[in-house]
Amino acid sequence: MKILIIEDEYGITNFLQQGLQEEGYTVVTADDGHNGLLMATQEKPDLILLDWMLPGISGIDICRQIRQSGAGMPILFLTAKDTVQETIEGLRAGANDYIKKPFSFDELLERIKVQLRNATATEELKLGHLIVNPVAHKVIRDGSEIYLTQREFELLHYLVKNRGRVCTRKDIINDVWDIHFDYDTSVIDVFMNTIRKKLGLTKDDELIKTIRGVGYIIEN
Repeated sequence: MKILIIEDEYGITNFLQQGLQEEGYTVVTADDGHNGLLMATQEKPDLILLDWMLPGISGIDICRQIRQSGAGMPILFLTAKDTVQETIEGLRAGANDYIKKPFSFDELLERIKVQLRNATATEELKLGHLIVNPVAHKVIRDGSEIYLTQREFELLHYLVKNRGRVCTRKDIINDVWDIHFDYDTSVIDVFMNTIRKKLGLTKDDELIKTIRGVGYIIEN
């Protein structure tokens, strides 16, 4: 997942960039409105953290122009503004959420996860010749539908929507199985073997990589 930070305060940008990269996100940054608007178009981020007050073009105008272009990625305002009217103005401009400065990184991280989860919940995901459709609950490869059980589908969908990030066995047990206590994670390997067979993947296929002792990653 790629996050674009449009913020003119270096300290905040550096703090956010470091924290988000440690969480496995790809981060790109812009420190003024003009570059921010350009990067929102060129970089095609999955989510934008947008400061309200920026040199060049204001955050509110950037938000409006992004929405007018038809782009639908989540936009979260980082703002010192705290009146109800200003909050309404930001949401009407097309923002999905906002967080007031100063803020807790942990709270911001949870808001980011919620927005990304909402954005990908109904989005058809493509991976090479593979299509994962969460609405129809279908997996298509080379034009043919592949039947997966509900748990197999949920596991594959989780890996695909988190492509580029190592999904640990603990992550999978927590997020896919919804189990938050000690549990035998070897069951995940059984499901992964079945999924690979159904997708026609060989042991050496690079589509789904096993990170020995850690988990799995889809890098494409």
